[in-house]
Amino acid sequence: MRRIWGYVWAAPCSCLGLVLAVAVLLAGGTLARRAGVLEVALRRDSRPTRLPFVAITLGHVVVGIDRPTLCRLRAHERVHVGQYERWGALLLLAYPLASLHAWLRGRCPYLDNRFEREARERGDGR
Repeated sequence: MRRIWGYVWAAPCSCLGLVLAVAVLLAGGTLARRAGVLEVALRRDSRPTRLPFVAITLGHVVVGIDRPTLCRLRAHERVHVGQYERWGALLLLAYPLASLHAWLRGRCPYLDNRFEREARERGDGR
């Protein structure tokens, strides 16, 4: 039951992820399902030269710049999936607020974001 609740609670964010996934797939990207998460990769030759991310998680959808990057970051991105299961759509507000909090304290808005720190510690083993 808890697993189902995680999908339901994260569903609004997963819907946003699906919109991004469809755009990537229409551009020739690839789709794979791994452990209940959709992973979508851009085609290597269609990759924009400047994206603000190499991978992004929205609910149970992870979009990455290519398949090798998705494989390399899988554990990290799975921590973000768990965050969506806990926070639901509130994560769409909590994440930027955590970045703002870090920035106001003179820290890096990305590296010192509490959600990114958790993903690095639990997913990357660092």
